Amino acid sequence: MATNEQYMPAFLEEVVGDRFGRYSKYIIQDRAIPDVRDGLKPVQRRILYAMYESGNTPDKGYRKSAKTVGDVMGNYHPHGDASIYDGMVRMAQPWKMGHTLVDGHGNWGSPDDDPAAAMRYTEARLSSIAMEILRDIDRNTVQFKDNFDNTAKEPMVLPARYPNLLVNGVSGISSGFATEIPPHNLQEVIEACIALMENPAMELDELMNYVKGPDFPTGGIIMGGSGIREAYESGKGRIYVRAKTEIETLRGGKQQIVITEIPYQVVKVRLVTAMENLRLEKKVEGIAEVRDESGRDGLRIVVELKKDADAEGILAFLLKKTDLQVNYNFNMVAIVNKAPHQLGLKGILEAYIAHQREVVTRRTQYDLDKLEARAHVLEGLAKALNVLDEVIAAIKASNNRQDAHQNLQWMFGLTERQSDAILNLQLYRLTNLEINQVEKELADIQKKIKQLQAILDSDKKLIGLIKKELMESHERFGINRRSEIREEVEELKVNLEVMVNSEDVLVTLSNDGYIKRTSMLSFTRSGAERSGSGVKEDDFIREVLDVNTLDNLLVFTQRGQYFVLPVHQIPDFKWKDNGTAIVNVISMTREDRIIGVIPVRNLEQETGSLVFVTKRGQVKRTEVKDYATKRSGAVAACKLGEGDEVLSVTRGEQARDLMLITKNGMSIRFRAEEVSTMGRVSTGVRGIQLVDDDEVVTSLWVDGEEDGQLMVMTDLGYAKRTSMLHYQTQSRGGKGVSTFELKEGKRVKPNGNRIIAAYVCRDHRSFIAITPPNRTIPFSSKQALQTDERRHVGKSIITLDRNDVIIAVLEDLSTNSADV
Repeated sequence: MATNEQYMPAFLEEVVGDRFGRYSKYIIQDRAIPDVRDGLKPVQRRILYAMYESGNTPDKGYRKSAKTVGDVMGNYHPHGDASIYDGMVRMAQPWKMGHTLVDGHGNWGSPDDDPAAAMRYTEARLSSIAMEILRDIDRNTVQFKDNFDNTAKEPMVLPARYPNLLVNGVSGISSGFATEIPPHNLQEVIEACIALMENPAMELDELMNYVKGPDFPTGGIIMGGSGIREAYESGKGRIYVRAKTEIETLRGGKQQIVITEIPYQVVKVRLVTAMENLRLEKKVEGIAEVRDESGRDGLRIVVELKKDADAEGILAFLLKKTDLQVNYNFNMVAIVNKAPHQLGLKGILEAYIAHQREVVTRRTQYDLDKLEARAHVLEGLAKALNVLDEVIAAIKASNNRQDAHQNLQWMFGLTERQSDAILNLQLYRLTNLEINQVEKELADIQKKIKQLQAILDSDKKLIGLIKKELMESHERFGINRRSEIREEVEELKVNLEVMVNSEDVLVTLSNDGYIKRTSMLSFTRSGAERSGSGVKEDDFIREVLDVNTLDNLLVFTQRGQYFVLPVHQIPDFKWKDNGTAIVNVISMTREDRIIGVIPVRNLEQETGSLVFVTKRGQVKRTEVKDYATKRSGAVAACKLGEGDEVLSVTRGEQARDLMLITKNGMSIRFRAEEVSTMGRVSTGVRGIQLVDDDEVVTSLWVDGEEDGQLMVMTDLGYAKRTSMLHYQTQSRGGKGVSTFELKEGKRVKPNGNRIIAAYVCRDHRSFIAITPPNRTIPFSSKQALQTDERRHVGKSIITLDRNDVIIAVLEDLSTNSADV
């Protein structure tokens, strides 16, 4: 036969799809997802059944776990011993199970996530409540199937005398499916089952009168009534689980936070370590010590606070930043009719009730069949004992046992089973006492048969029996609710004072974008000279801000964006240090440039407004609180036209005038109230009408009754001073008036190419002119020419080298400012 005839052609995607489909089906049905009827995964079911089969029950002594694992692996679960033992360990841990199914003896782990001892060291037996899951399994209550090698039978599901899926919960991940069902209170779930059996049309809201929500074995506080209802309706939902805490007052006025219950599945030692790290890293102020005082009396974690610390604020911070509060996501998926389904509360309870109907029906039928078989035998015995002499004579006349069988059946109308019972009858049973006992036993059995038949014939009696048995479990194993439920989710608001120690500091920003935060102590030790701040070569300080660590900085860029930068997040440096590039602190592009920094304390409560001025003469006023944001990245602060950029951002006051100066020497002064308040992302209104090649270079705030002088300076060091009385208030949007005359021509010595700076001076002020490469030249406003002419050529007050120009003018920080 040719080689190519030995193989069937197949597409790879079909082969892979088929194989993966089979694998997925296997791990969904037989590994990770529980059955809705008994709430057990296959490995858990096999562990319990193997322990039951080997007699490892609560009324007997503990047995080595290794033997149980060996029995399970050898008879029912052909997988690694680690997975079997892990399943056994979980069922023995009371902080994971609502009711443990394995009664462990030895080291079975701890809430600190310590692993259990090896299975050769630990011992176990079934717990009392586990026997309720297995109860009546020998009475044909469930179906059995062949094990993996066809050498034994194993149950496909366990009878489960209580709704174990909800009571103990489950967590698992398989291929394409995951399940997360929390533990619930046994009493509540059983009461809901009974109520639903009495009224199958019951709505979810009525059911939730019985099942209030999950009941975690570790207690805690559950918040989110809407999340619980959503989960019970659809199978998916979110709740928040919070630790149970109490603030205690100690001697001397100190306080401490005591934690007695933590959220479900939170590892205690990791929680304690996380809180201690917050203290060591100084991310929260006021914690003196974190101690774990847990012992035989239960869980107890103590967070000792410093004197005068804000206990409520620190607790809110810990709840927000640690696992003292976690969210829990319902995903109630279970196997229903061999397929995974997402179920709500009512769906799970209905599936369990249907299972109990089948279990009790099968058990009742099993008991009925046994009683009917026994009654049949007793009827034959009673019939024979009434004609005892004839029966004895017939037996004596028979040749052998087989002949006696036939004779009894033929002569007295007995069945084969009845005749066999007569032949096996012991002689003492022929006494009058025994004859009476047979008749009495027959009467009792016939009465029981009627009762069992009545259960099978009446759905009401069947439900009554299920309810009775559920109530037995309710009374025997029910415990009070451990988790407290709160309808509303409490919003956690953390005051900044809790995280940051209030301290007055200095923040400097250089022209090249280097920023630093310096304590007043470092500033004082360095000589207390504001002009002596450390800076890189060819760089200079543009801003020195007196702020507090609780403040925020609104950092605005020329591209119309802004950042909210908390002062405490600015790296701390000594006064003589250069600081760090601001791009390392905020996510600003290197092509952008900072044009304004505004300190604020609380953006949401801040009053007043900000006034934006752009290079193309646009002016915009926006309330400060509009810039409140929780984003740490760039946010749009102002909408700009093509080719425009933000020139300045200052705090605005409607009682003052705003003055704009252009590079060609034009100026305009108008009332600030002419600029109405508008939204954050808006273009603004026209402040001054510009010619094509002109642009605004600076903006100034002027008091209405200003008696000072306006000093204007060019890039070639020419300046002049003119009384503010010569600058009358105009309407916004005009061309303005000339405030400087720039000389041009080949035979005329130029006095400047553009206006570089302008200041309002009441008294004489000291400034520093910056020339490339960042050379500093000090000068005073009194050096500028004083004139009554607005349009004037000024006079040279700074001597520059050939081809040098002034690129910036700053106020001398080493002198006291007399600015308005």
